[in-house]
Amino acid sequence: MSQLFAPVKLGQMKLSNRLVMAPMTRSRANFDGTPGPQTAEYYTQRASIGLIVSEGVQPSEDGQGYLATPGIHTDAQVEAWKSVTAAIHAKGGHIFFQLMHAGRMSHPDNTPHHRQGVAPSAISPQTKMFTLSGMQDIPVPRALTTAEIQQTVDDFRVAARRAIEAGADGIEIHGANAYLVQQFFAPSANTRTDEYGGSIENRARFAIEVATAIADEIGADKTAIRLSPGTAIWGIDEGAEGPALYRYLVAELNKLGLAYLHIMHQGNEELLRDIREIWQHTLILNRPGRPRVSIGNDLKAGLADLESYGVMVLANPDFVARLEAGAPLNEADPSSYYGGSEQGYTDYPVLQP
Repeated sequence: MSQLFAPVKLGQMKLSNRLVMAPMTRSRANFDGTPGPQTAEYYTQRASIGLIVSEGVQPSEDGQGYLATPGIHTDAQVEAWKSVTAAIHAKGGHIFFQLMHAGRMSHPDNTPHHRQGVAPSAISPQTKMFTLSGMQDIPVPRALTTAEIQQTVDDFRVAARRAIEAGADGIEIHGANAYLVQQFFAPSANTRTDEYGGSIENRARFAIEVATAIADEIGADKTAIRLSPGTAIWGIDEGAEGPALYRYLVAELNKLGLAYLHIMHQGNEELLRDIREIWQHTLILNRPGRPRVSIGNDLKAGLADLESYGVMVLANPDFVARLEAGAPLNEADPSSYYGGSEQGYTDYPVLQP
């Protein structure tokens, strides 16, 4: 456990410990995509953790999927985020913005332009999404043209630059959880016949191009990516070639010298060990549902350099202090995960001195 609290260098940053706040959508942004009034407090309460990865931040209007999620593609959004990042840094914290393009996981009622979602192919995820009118079926998305894919790569690049302008220490590409980047990986969502579909190399191409463009724009030491090999939700099925795709993808991304790879582990231990061997840079590992007694085990086993936690950090602003003290952890309230005010957002109790 003591290894968790040892400092570590990540890019140009020196983190005070090896714990990471995983990205979590909270749907408390203003409807213009600026962070909500309590966003700074929410993150600064948790600034003692080694690294904060922000909630998903859309790189463009097309990138938005859910209601009340923040963006980083307008001047107003950049200016609003500056006060958040300044507050985090004043507390000694560090934050990477997660750039999240929802792709087909979107509804026109939730986006500023009210347009159909976009995706590798015009295939519905066959699920519903919450809107101001309640739960609605997600419409069939529009397939991106090859030229539009290149524009989307550029959207990511520009958004990364704007994130740095807003004070972020770096960015994490959201390549997990059935959103746009992973949609390119999965044959169930990608039936393209151009250079972005078919073979493993083609289905991995979009992720590699996004990572390369961002690394060229802001520096590889400020660029990272999150992957969730084997995720099978919302119509995503990576098929029998899934593990081979990730071995190829990680090997190609490794050449870029990115700040870190963030794995949301889905249970394939053999693939995880292979990724650990292929990836020669910092590896952050997230095991959903990991019990408290297992905290630190992946560091001890050499499977990860840092460990990330979501719900535990959501419910415990002083997560690091509680682990160090062996103190009980607050239980999270799922009913307040999305939307609302300070309840379940900034009002979780901390240890008293």
